[in-house]
Amino acid sequence: MIPFVKGHGTENDFVVLPDPEARLDLTAERVAALCDRRRGLGADGVLRVVRSAALGVDGPEWFMDYRNADGSIAEMCGNGVRVFARYLQGRGWAGGEVGTRAGVKSVTFSGDRVSVEMGPAVVFGESVARVGGVEFAGIAVDVGNPHLACVTSADIGALDLTSAPWRDVELFPSGANVEFIAPAALEPVAMRVHERGVGETRSCGTGTVAAALASLRAAGRSAGRLAVDTPGGRLEVTVRDGGASTALHGPAVLVAHGELTADWWESTGQPARSVGHSTAR
Repeated sequence: MIPFVKGHGTENDFVVLPDPEARLDLTAERVAALCDRRRGLGADGVLRVVRSAALGVDGPEWFMDYRNADGSIAEMCGNGVRVFARYLQGRGWAGGEVGTRAGVKSVTFSGDRVSVEMGPAVVFGESVARVGGVEFAGIAVDVGNPHLACVTSADIGALDLTSAPWRDVELFPSGANVEFIAPAALEPVAMRVHERGVGETRSCGTGTVAAALASLRAAGRSAGRLAVDTPGGRLEVTVRDGGASTALHGPAVLVAHGELTADWWESTGQPARSVGHSTAR
């Protein structure tokens, strides 16, 4: 029996898999099955809780091994770090720092809220996203993972984000999360996001940071604390010195815990058999 915990940060939801000594064979097929909302538990991603030493990496005791819903490996997830930290806190393992593929992240707790120092948000270009034949201008932002943040006066609620928005593959060779932010005026701003390897999600922590930076820049500001409303709830972002450092603040909730059966785990280790239709996002 394999233990799990289900949690979410503003309805960006995750399966947390405790695996301190890195003994689980966490294949892409198993991650995709876990995240499937019909044949698995359902989630936007998997957070494997593993000791850094077990992976042979330097850093804090605990490392967040994050996987997208399609099984691909991702560098960073802001809401995921907050849920991961909440899990560590509940186990008495929280040490104030979490290792990620995007570096070490410091976390603090205040009641039901978890804040994480996200590091720099670096603008590395300008580009456009295309949805339904309409182009949206945006800035490319690295928050440990790539984003295209588009501030717009359009009705973002009317956008069809069922499929991934078009973006420049030369600028984003590994794909990107795409944010649509409105209105251009500040406080609060609203955001919708399409995440690479997942699809549209109810929230995205790193995307919220990119959205806040883009909104501040559009208003002629280089720093500030900004509320961002996502479909799953409100987050706050602190931007310092034009994005030289950032922080993400918001709730992190643990919903349930249980056990995966060994038979189910073993049955999901192989690529899924085709049944005549595509489930690709």
